[in-house]
Amino acid sequence: MTEQTGLKQQLRTDLTTAMKARDKVRSGTLRMVLTAISEAEVSGTQSHELTEQQVLDVVIKEAKKRREAEEAFANAARPELAEKERVEAAVLADYLPQQLTADQVAALVTEAIASTGAAELGMKGMGKVMGVVTPQTRGRADGGAVAAEVRRQLAG
Repeated sequence: MTEQTGLKQQLRTDLTTAMKARDKVRSGTLRMVLTAISEAEVSGTQSHELTEQQVLDVVIKEAKKRREAEEAFANAARPELAEKERVEAAVLADYLPQQLTADQVAALVTEAIASTGAAELGMKGMGKVMGVVTPQTRGRADGGAVAAEVRRQLAG
């Protein structure tokens, strides 16, 4: 096995700290993320060490699951479960890159539309624009919000 990635090592260190502090929510959330990372490492035909980006992708995916579950529980009038998901998402947010503001997303989308020439294509250019914007916003902005901004700018 190769040297552990920085984020994965940070998660393990923070888990130990949370366990010593008897922080059940934080330790449970970090255990869950580390389990998801381990599962990703052994999935497929051969186990492998994840790259820093792949570890971050797992954290992003887990955070997204928490946001979606929070929304589902809130809509189902289960505030106590929604709160649990919100708290877990907040723990995971500590490990995500700085989130982009709506203005920053709008600027990236405007730039992508200009560079791809998608303005003339209208909504047909959405795929081209998303192809440029998605790598720039991965983990830093919600994909749904980015897609909505692309639609808004292409329609306008």
